[in-house]
Amino acid sequence: MLRRLAPVLVRRRRAVLVVALVALVFAGAYGGGVIENLSGGGFSDPNAESTKAEDLLAERFGAGDPNLVLVATATGGSVDDPAAVEAGLELTRRLAREPGVVETASYWSLGNAPPLRNADGTRALVFVRTTGEDEDALHDRAVELAEAYVAEAAGPLQLQAGGESLVFDQVGSTIESDLRRAEAIALPITLVLLVLVFGSVVAASLPLGVGIMAIIGTFAVLQGLTEVTEVSIFSINLATALGLGLAIDYSLFVVSRFREELAHGHGTAAAVVRTVRTAGRAVLFSAATVAISLAALLVFPTPFLRSFAYAGIAVAVLAAVGAVVVLPAMLAVLGPRVDALAVGRRRTRPVEPGTGVWHRIATTVMRRPLSIATAVVAFLVLLGLPFLGIDFGLPDDRVLPAGNDVRAVQDVIREEFGSRESAALAVVADGIGDPAARSAEIDAYAAALSGVDGVARVDALTGTYVDGVRVADSSPVAARFQAPDATWLSVVPDVEPVSPAGERMARDVRDVPAPFEVQVAGPSAELVDAKHSVFSRVPLAGAIIAAVTFTVLFLMFGSLLVPFKAVILNLLSLTATFGAMVWIFQEGRFTGVLDFTATGTTDTTTPILMFCIAFGLSMDYEVFLLSRIKEEHDHGASTVGSVASGLERTGRILTAAAVLIGVVFVAFATSGVTFIKLFGLGMALAVLMDAFLIRATLVPAFMAVAGDAKWWAPGPLRRLQARIDLGEHALDDDAAAVQAEPVGVGASGTGAR
Repeated sequence: MLRRLAPVLVRRRRAVLVVALVALVFAGAYGGGVIENLSGGGFSDPNAESTKAEDLLAERFGAGDPNLVLVATATGGSVDDPAAVEAGLELTRRLAREPGVVETASYWSLGNAPPLRNADGTRALVFVRTTGEDEDALHDRAVELAEAYVAEAAGPLQLQAGGESLVFDQVGSTIESDLRRAEAIALPITLVLLVLVFGSVVAASLPLGVGIMAIIGTFAVLQGLTEVTEVSIFSINLATALGLGLAIDYSLFVVSRFREELAHGHGTAAAVVRTVRTAGRAVLFSAATVAISLAALLVFPTPFLRSFAYAGIAVAVLAAVGAVVVLPAMLAVLGPRVDALAVGRRRTRPVEPGTGVWHRIATTVMRRPLSIATAVVAFLVLLGLPFLGIDFGLPDDRVLPAGNDVRAVQDVIREEFGSRESAALAVVADGIGDPAARSAEIDAYAAALSGVDGVARVDALTGTYVDGVRVADSSPVAARFQAPDATWLSVVPDVEPVSPAGERMARDVRDVPAPFEVQVAGPSAELVDAKHSVFSRVPLAGAIIAAVTFTVLFLMFGSLLVPFKAVILNLLSLTATFGAMVWIFQEGRFTGVLDFTATGTTDTTTPILMFCIAFGLSMDYEVFLLSRIKEEHDHGASTVGSVASGLERTGRILTAAAVLIGVVFVAFATSGVTFIKLFGLGMALAVLMDAFLIRATLVPAFMAVAGDAKWWAPGPLRRLQARIDLGEHALDDDAAAVQAEPVGVGASGTGAR
């Protein structure tokens, strides 16, 4: 394919650029407003028990978790003052009449329920549940109500707003502003570094151009996907960071190879053809491995993770198309002018084997491969040890900065109100016949539930229960627990719902023998179900990544040991990242410097996401390095010579690419949302560790120990690989044919047409 494509790109270079420009304009017009159509949720498994129970609760009882919580502070001193009571009841009635509100409750409407008042009596809670056509509409309505009521509050009660909907709204708006800030930080720094790496303003601008094309194109793809499925707003961060990072990686290799071919005396046309068929081939394989790694996220049921697969696959493919199709057309037009607007001095001759710092590093490692490899592996394992203490959780309001208004309200609720009324578990039973006829069974079951560790009380059709004892008979509000053929019970925890204690409490509630079939909803149950839905599919995702990566690398290099080595080394490169994830963010180190709140848990989905992305990027570098080593080996170099020469020709580029993409990820680590901060810092660490440590030490060490056996494969597999024909081929004949045609600016700087 590349043999046929390369000459076409040279001959039709201007047409290619025009088509690319038109496509870019169309993609920008279509995908420019994609953020408005993205979802702020998507963390729940639609097939989980908690999700089904929540749907049943809404359908049969019109009930559910409140998504808007108002904290009412009495200006006169106590929420039990007559004026405050009257204002509280009127506030509850007004909210109940609002369009889109399906349920309200407050301290005053529930008969001065003690859990809804703080210890000194100055604050009380009001719960509101809204509805809408979808989750986003539901949240939007809650935000509208919060803004309206907080703004007009006066007299005996002052209002502050919190709750799930406002947290999601603030996370979304924070990410949107963080994205603009990250771009403002990353783009100028990246451009300066690119100029320093390339030594030319023109050459440095090419990777940014490819990156912008990949990002805008991915926005258009995500816009199209929002028409048919839920796409998370968090995928925008990946599209931007990975789009820019991959574009830099791919463009660095393509432009560097093109300049190398020019320096060898080839004309512009021949240099473009040779570049496409060598660096372009590596780019395509690299993009395939990145896309495959991220495609593994599709096995997970949560829209949050699947959204990253959509964005990652799209941006990898588009970055590769930009680097293999559009960029060569640009180079065909520019020719030697790719070095225009030079900055400082640049080496004009290609690196010769046997020289340079990377050659010395490679030969030093290969003289003592076992001792160096043992020391590096031990160091990586040591850095990864904190990961053994990981506790998984779900994100809550504490992912927001401490100074955020909504976060401040949630902190008040958490600190001043002992029971977690807004985070109660709902135990739903359907198809049980007349609930009144089964009151004795409900009574016994509710009493048993109230005795579970971590449960503050249970409200049911038959009354209120604490520590296994009914403390109050049924009241008029108990009617909300009854529907034809169904009932439900509210289990209010006295532990943090999204925590190991909350998880144990939810499991224990589910383990209590029930007189009828039940399903459990609520934040703690969602945590249990989220962990199950993710971790039950991890083996499948890992097997897909390993199998397909192994197959792709075998078809590329015709070896069994090389793919096996690549998978093992890429896993090792993640140890430091995963260890830092726990040591810093879960255990709460550097919280002041990094400005985040440690909760003692790690988001369930973040390690999975980071693994897939980091594995793909590690394989990205692996493909580029092995391509040059294999090329040198096929030209007759020895094991030591091919490895040393391959690392010498790619080492500077690999480390430059790692630094550049590290800058992009660090820019995203300035986010005010904790798990985006974790993602940025973790990915920067993974990329830098891989490029500077893994590729410089463990790869040469393995190559030296394996010797020529690293290229071995059984005869039938080798014949299969040759038949599929993904190996390298001679370049000179095709390149010479194209070189005969005048194109752009030739090697001598003439021949423009």
